[in-house]
Amino acid sequence: MTSVSECFESLRSRAQCALVPFITAGDPDLETTAAALRVLDQNGADLIELGVPYSDPLAHGPVIQAAATRALKRGTRLDQVLEVVREVSPTLRSPLILFTYYNPILNRGIESFLQQVAAAGVRGLVVPDLPLEEADSLLRPAVDCGVEITLLIAPTSPKERIAAIAQQSQGFIYLVSTTGVTGMRGQVQSRVKDLLVELRTVTDKPIGVGFGISQPEHARQVMEWGADAAIVGSAFVKRLAEGTPHQGLGAIAEFSRSLKANLIDR
Repeated sequence: MTSVSECFESLRSRAQCALVPFITAGDPDLETTAAALRVLDQNGADLIELGVPYSDPLAHGPVIQAAATRALKRGTRLDQVLEVVREVSPTLRSPLILFTYYNPILNRGIESFLQQVAAAGVRGLVVPDLPLEEADSLLRPAVDCGVEITLLIAPTSPKERIAAIAQQSQGFIYLVSTTGVTGMRGQVQSRVKDLLVELRTVTDKPIGVGFGISQPEHARQVMEWGADAAIVGSAFVKRLAEGTPHQGLGAIAEFSRSLKANLIDR
């Protein structure tokens, strides 16, 4: 499996925008999670975000919160999630990015956590409640483990903070498209276009746009505005949870293909 940075470099050389689906580990069950990772990898995903279920997922909207609650009720824990990653990652082309909160990392110990996720096959990490002022404690040891820590930029961030976050972020920069939590929305806010232009003045790192992208035309829009990746979460989680696991896997395969078809030609 390639690194997050290497994946973006390859896509840029082909003038392609990355598709980054998000699913919640353990919803509806871990067996389906393993199958979903393979399905996404085979149907257009370039990188995959895997959310570790957490009891207080502040960055997530109702769809992903409900998925995390269901997964926790089934007994899904980090060690089980990493076991799935360890089993599946050698078969994947797409680098796996773990989405988790800071408290579980601190609870396990930063270096121990990083070593364990790296050994399982995780290549990237997104921690939405990690403040820039404390990011160095995670960024430095992550380099030694081969895990790239991607930082988030909010649409309300002042220019000086945007520049500081862009400088520190590894792999790519996660641009949040809207204030608030994740969720499916009718359109992508036009402010994203201005933020992408502003970011390009301070960095040449890849930029992924997430939160609120739920339709192929949304993905196409952010690509045309200059994004290097469209990150899609709630729309995948919702489809995977509906019907039987077999039906859910079929739904995310079809949806992933439709999204990627809108991201090939810039």
